[in-house]
Amino acid sequence: MPEEKLIYGGKSKDVFEIGEGSYQGKYRFVFTDRGTGYIENGKPVFDPGYDNVVGEISGKGAVACKFATYFFRLLKEKGIPSHYIDTVSDNEMIVEPATPLSMSEEAPQYEGSAPLLNLEFTWRNNATGSFWRRYPFVKPGKNLHKVVEAWTKGDSDILITYEALEAAGVMTRKEIDYVDKLVKDIATVVSEEFASKDLHVVDGKFELGRLRDGDGKIVLIDEISPDVLRVCNGYEPNDKGDCVADGECIETKFADDKRTIRGGYQLTASELEKIFLS
Repeated sequence: MPEEKLIYGGKSKDVFEIGEGSYQGKYRFVFTDRGTGYIENGKPVFDPGYDNVVGEISGKGAVACKFATYFFRLLKEKGIPSHYIDTVSDNEMIVEPATPLSMSEEAPQYEGSAPLLNLEFTWRNNATGSFWRRYPFVKPGKNLHKVVEAWTKGDSDILITYEALEAAGVMTRKEIDYVDKLVKDIATVVSEEFASKDLHVVDGKFELGRLRDGDGKIVLIDEISPDVLRVCNGYEPNDKGDCVADGECIETKFADDKRTIRGGYQLTASELEKIFLS
């Protein structure tokens, strides 16, 4: 194995900088079997809409890598930019180095100051997950027309408005408009590809970054996989695109001042592999 330096150890993958060989200076992604979700009755419930690692799912890393490879190559065919270079094993790929959309703290002398380490962009075809938990007046399954939300990514993800990003100096308005369109373009390609397999993407999340060797060009980074998508096989839209299978599919709870929502037709990574990649 060429000399490498660990750049980042995350919830679903580890990132290394390659120190020698034909890919010197590039990054190597190693997709892991770690899974996010929540604990219910003492047992892990795996759900990509949550950010806490609650266990491991055997083979998940290879599935994630296979999905990411499929979609990075598809996006390249569609002319949509990403940092993808090549896939070199079942759970490893090579990518261009990129800096996540971020910002250093402007006044570190003030106690409590902290940098913005990363942004994550959530797009939603239908209302569920944290969107419904924040806006419980909305009917679960409502068509949201790929609404895009920006989140600060860290130990506790925080929703941030486009106006705040511009005012803080994270991105210019021109960059924000470009990013919003880029996320929706990617979401459209992903949604249409799943629809061709009679599957429906409820929502997803992408990370974007500036290429180190691309004059700061903003592209899709990280991954597209079951880790970042909620996919169901029971979507029944009405003429507005709202799902009408919510009564038999979606379960909500409200206890101890906390709301939870779960979709019964949501597919696991292994199910997606059988249906989508066979």
